[in-house]
Amino acid sequence: MMWLALAFLSAALLGCYDFFKKVSLKDNPVITVLFLNTLFSALLFAPFILLSRGGAITEGALFVPELSVEEHLLLLLKAVIVLSSWLYGYIGLKQLPITIVAPIQSMRPVLVLIGAVLLFGEVLNVYQWIGIVIAIISVFYLSESVQSEGIVFGKNPWVTFIALSAIFGAASALYDKYLMRSFEPIAVQSWFNLYQCVLMAVLAFALRIFAPERRRGKFHWRWSIPMISLFLAFADFCYFSSLAQEGALIAVVSMVRRGSVVVSFLFGALLLREKNIAAKAVDVVLIIIGLFFLYLGSR
Repeated sequence: MMWLALAFLSAALLGCYDFFKKVSLKDNPVITVLFLNTLFSALLFAPFILLSRGGAITEGALFVPELSVEEHLLLLLKAVIVLSSWLYGYIGLKQLPITIVAPIQSMRPVLVLIGAVLLFGEVLNVYQWIGIVIAIISVFYLSESVQSEGIVFGKNPWVTFIALSAIFGAASALYDKYLMRSFEPIAVQSWFNLYQCVLMAVLAFALRIFAPERRRGKFHWRWSIPMISLFLAFADFCYFSSLAQEGALIAVVSMVRRGSVVVSFLFGALLLREKNIAAKAVDVVLIIIGLFFLYLGSR
């Protein structure tokens, strides 16, 4: 199944994307890094809009069709949802080890299933309930295993930020399935990246005007910053292309994409030398088992 292969490729690229985010945020202001991320992403996709309008691209996967005002508003809403997830996620990732953030973010498929039940009246089967229970157990296990690092889930604000990021991310996933009914993948990527850049430019400008420099923090350029946008662009292109395939299941695609936790975890353990790896590895195994049961129940 092509849509499933694209989902796995998107997961691998997302793991690399998380690593580059973590490296880029070290000793850097979140707003600046996030603005540059949205800027580079917009620059990657703006040419497809221009070439489509100019007639250089007239068909195919890279052709961006003209959209109505209502369709632009739908994509603007997509940009707001994703940017909210990113803001919370970037702030939390800057303060927490990636080997903690990645497992928490892997709760998104569970939230997507809950959203499908509440919004679309879907009924969960036995496999899905087993997957949800295992995923919940994995979070409790992680909360216990990281207390030696001084991180208490119920009291740590950065954990709350990552949880909010996961909630907005799940909302985005549910919204994506709705958008893919009537939009081409390249149209969604091109326009929502452009709108995100505009929104972040306004936020960055407001911060520069109203916040003193000492609160904004000093910016250090790293080549990992443009790599965030590059890997995200390819990951999202595979993701949207997967959803656009006939027979694609949003619950399965969302679960497979959360397999990026394995790649992120390996980067954190091998390259960033983060602490308490053995205990966290058990949690990652639990997450993978939970995702497998969710996959079995969603086929």
